[in-house]
Amino acid sequence: MIPAVMPTYARYNLTFDHGEGVNLWDTENRRYLDFAAGIAVAGLGHCHPHLVEAIREQAGKLMHTSNLYHIPGQTRLAERLVENTFADAVFFNNSGGEAVEMGIKMMRRYHWSKDEPERYRVITVQGAFHGRSLACIAAGKQEKHMTGFGPEVDGFDQVAFDNLNELKAAIGPETAGILVEPVQGEGGIRPMSEDYLKSLRAIADEFGLLLMFDEVQCGVGRTGKFYAHEWAGITPDILASAKGLGGGFPIGATLATERVAEAMTAGSHGTTYGGNPLAVAAGNAVLDIVLAPGFLDNVTKVSAELMDGLNKLVAKYPDQLEDCRGKGLMVGVKCKVTNGDLVNKAMEHGLLSVPAGDNVVRFVPPMVITSGDVAEALEKLDAALNDLKNEGA
Repeated sequence: MIPAVMPTYARYNLTFDHGEGVNLWDTENRRYLDFAAGIAVAGLGHCHPHLVEAIREQAGKLMHTSNLYHIPGQTRLAERLVENTFADAVFFNNSGGEAVEMGIKMMRRYHWSKDEPERYRVITVQGAFHGRSLACIAAGKQEKHMTGFGPEVDGFDQVAFDNLNELKAAIGPETAGILVEPVQGEGGIRPMSEDYLKSLRAIADEFGLLLMFDEVQCGVGRTGKFYAHEWAGITPDILASAKGLGGGFPIGATLATERVAEAMTAGSHGTTYGGNPLAVAAGNAVLDIVLAPGFLDNVTKVSAELMDGLNKLVAKYPDQLEDCRGKGLMVGVKCKVTNGDLVNKAMEHGLLSVPAGDNVVRFVPPMVITSGDVAEALEKLDAALNDLKNEGA
């Protein structure tokens, strides 16, 4: 008999009861060091007092009204995002997939508004993950996500990762824009070089295309900048944000420049829940912390310590690990053993991580981690790797 919860997840045999900071405790009261953070969501850790209080206060006042009415917290959050990014306007939704889908719609709508309705195709790169809607899986083109959901939504052309010649060759009269993740997450923690991102901006300008960044996972401080593309000193036309934006409460946002956003007129898009009072209270609380002086400096500091420690483990365990890669607190180790085996073994030692593509184990811990947390995580990972070595893995 099918379980009441639809069986779409292969869950670990683990149930958590409560959390605080970088730690989680299971129902048997065993502590785990959480370097998964709900897949890069709990950027402030678990039960951050400022975030908890903001949600508690808003929940006791007003949770939802719909977008039929003005929402002051939504305006404030939008203004703060505009003030701290390239964007001139923001649309709030419920998830990363919705944020990406909105951006894809905006690309089409922009060209339609310029009397170019034939320009609707979007170029993506191999290894991409943009969400689970029909359009988003077509954009990512990963067989494991698309199997059984045909026919494929038309409008997406994929090229090799880090290959500008192939990307240029894919541009045609129907091309509307380019969509990439500055740091691929599900694809195996693959950062795009600053030169590549700069070239994408130049190509988009040369051919009259829109450049969209999917920063659902790598945004909101995770790489040491508010958004990861800032390292390259360029700006997109559209950006999708979610995950860390709510610190654990579901919220997504699609950011855009004025020339793109002005094509989105009343009735052209909408959402019932998106940007409701409770969601934006969470978002504003997260920004209070992430945008505070020194916060991103700490991300850069501890991420360097984590990367250094992981590189040392790669050198110590050459039969188990191949290399270390990433940006900020979005890092991974490419394995020679099966990545799932390392995830499970680390879990036995009380360290949570996340498997990714290209046989990578990723570490996306809360951005509030300390040097002590990094040292403990490396110690637990060392023990896990030693176990695998002794087992002949």
